[in-house]
Amino acid sequence: MTPTQPPTPAARARSFDAAAAQYAANRPSYPPALLDAVEELAGRPLAGARVVDVGAGTGIATALLHARGAGVLAVEPGAGMAAEFRRSLPDVPVVRGSGDALPVADGHADLVTYAQAWHWTDTARSVPEALRVLRPGGALALWWNTDALDIEWIAEAADRSGRFFGVDIAAEKRKAGDRPERADPSGRLGFARREVRWSRRVPVDTHLANLGSHSAFLVTAEEHRRAFLEEERGHLLKVFPDGIVEETYDVLLLVATKP
Repeated sequence: MTPTQPPTPAARARSFDAAAAQYAANRPSYPPALLDAVEELAGRPLAGARVVDVGAGTGIATALLHARGAGVLAVEPGAGMAAEFRRSLPDVPVVRGSGDALPVADGHADLVTYAQAWHWTDTARSVPEALRVLRPGGALALWWNTDALDIEWIAEAADRSGRFFGVDIAAEKRKAGDRPERADPSGRLGFARREVRWSRRVPVDTHLANLGSHSAFLVTAEEHRRAFLEEERGHLLKVFPDGIVEETYDVLLLVATKP
């Protein structure tokens, strides 16, 4: 069972708008320890900080930054995602735009953040844009939830997804070891790196909806996607017969300070 055609990056980036509600309801958030690490590596508390959260999506990370007392301006390119953001966070400003051309004044931000979003940018443009928007001494923070592949059931599930898409997911995660270099090929930024492990327990339907909200699935023909997810349900219920899945993540965090 394979997708009908390989997904293109542009199609994957556009795919989230039609699935914004599914994304908001089922995607994992981030642990408090991640925000602690952001504060430590950025060298300042989030409380009172002026933060620009780029690629904010439905506001999962924005809500956490806001709850820490940051003054957050969200930037989101997709109309569907921005509409879902406004429903969930009506008191937080969100503007349409991308990291490649930020609609923000020079030197505005103490912190520019990207949660699950930096890889959608063109670093030749997004690096200078982040530096433009940051004040001197401000910081750029990038982070991603990644699957904990040292856990047997997660590795097996990743192998099944990898076969479906024709991708070696374990090899892709190993490439995260050079993520700082790929995050800024120009070498202008010196990233500090942290990893934070955390987990959540969710019903199997939530886990499958989370999986299905990823762009590679969203651009796959519906009949192939549904067949894969139903087959995956059977595998999961063998491991979690009570129907509650324990998802474990390693959050990769990169933080660089503007000189």
